[in-house]
Amino acid sequence: MTLRYSLKTALRGLQANKSRSALTILGIVIGITAIMLVMSLGQGAQNLILGQIQSIGSKTIAVSPGRQPQGITDSLSTFTDSLKAKDLVALEKKENVPHLAKMMPIVFGSETAIFENQSYASTIFGVTDLFAKIYDMYPEQGRIFSDDDVKSYADVAVIGSKIKDELFGNDEALDKKIKIKGRSFRIIGILGQKGQFSFINFDSAIIIPYTTAQQYVFGIKYFNRLVIEADDEANVIATVEDIKTTLRNSHNITDPDKDDFFVETQADAMEMVSTIMGVLTLFLAAVAAISLLVGGVGIMNIMLVSVTERTREIGLRKALGATSRNVLTQFLMEAVILTAAGGVIGIAFGTFLTVSAYFAMMQFSSTGWVFALPLSAIVSALLVSTLTGVLFGIYPARRAAGKNPIDALRYE
Repeated sequence: MTLRYSLKTALRGLQANKSRSALTILGIVIGITAIMLVMSLGQGAQNLILGQIQSIGSKTIAVSPGRQPQGITDSLSTFTDSLKAKDLVALEKKENVPHLAKMMPIVFGSETAIFENQSYASTIFGVTDLFAKIYDMYPEQGRIFSDDDVKSYADVAVIGSKIKDELFGNDEALDKKIKIKGRSFRIIGILGQKGQFSFINFDSAIIIPYTTAQQYVFGIKYFNRLVIEADDEANVIATVEDIKTTLRNSHNITDPDKDDFFVETQADAMEMVSTIMGVLTLFLAAVAAISLLVGGVGIMNIMLVSVTERTREIGLRKALGATSRNVLTQFLMEAVILTAAGGVIGIAFGTFLTVSAYFAMMQFSSTGWVFALPLSAIVSALLVSTLTGVLFGIYPARRAAGKNPIDALRYE
């Protein structure tokens, strides 16, 4: 019996029970659709974050307090007060870091902003006037505060678009005053709708001088981060080493393993994001694959029922000369056809949902979502669905092939 004939026989067997075949395929469709959607959205999120990191510039270097996280349990080690004013002074000295072009200390936290009887929980960012240039984020109305505002601990603020809408609605917000921790801040700038930038939503942020934030809002004398820009991309590595040496001298650290700070370049950040998003996507895809396992078990059950119902057919075919291998091939093909069909339909649904999610993001969100439909997701879906058919179809097929033709013909 040729492979072509086995295929035709398998198709006829499936067509004889169309409703059962359709329900069997459904489990595979759901699993493949979920895997496609997770992998596509994961890739899109990764591309979005990497694009935003790249937009900051390849010359940008971030210095964070605490030990560099090596896992989830290390995340709390970054919330330390190891970066202080003396470090800022040391880093600003040309002899210590000769290729440093710009430096901006950052402090941040959550506080409630109040205007008249309206209030809104926002993220407060204390920065310098370099904020706009480094992040390429200029106010749509008004201006960013000046270096003089930073030095004089000025009570001025630039607010995000959502805060403007929540506190002022359609009214004018420029030059109005909002209260943060009982202190009045004059609004001198309003950001346009920016959406999510990396892990920061600037639409819900209030930007104020870091000196003011330290002294009057958070009551701290340290920095949550230092953002440094090298004078040239070629000098980034040398600048990183100079920063480490300067901070170790400032903190009296002789053993690099005991650093209470860590330095990251944009390349480091991109590599970390790629790793995290890759692991997260694989984890979610593995969770989605559980539905494939359920679908595979469903196929095995249906195939076993089919083998039992078609016992006389199997006996008749064997009596007419079909070998056990021919019967095994037929039933295995039925399982593979079911899962492959489910894979193709799942890919179609997954693609449709991915495209729909992209347009929904573009319509209702300002994140600048990047469309992604990785070829690896399509290939993986086809391979996994076919493999599922083989793995869960082999047992029913062997049960069918092992039937004795005489006993099968007597089956009622």
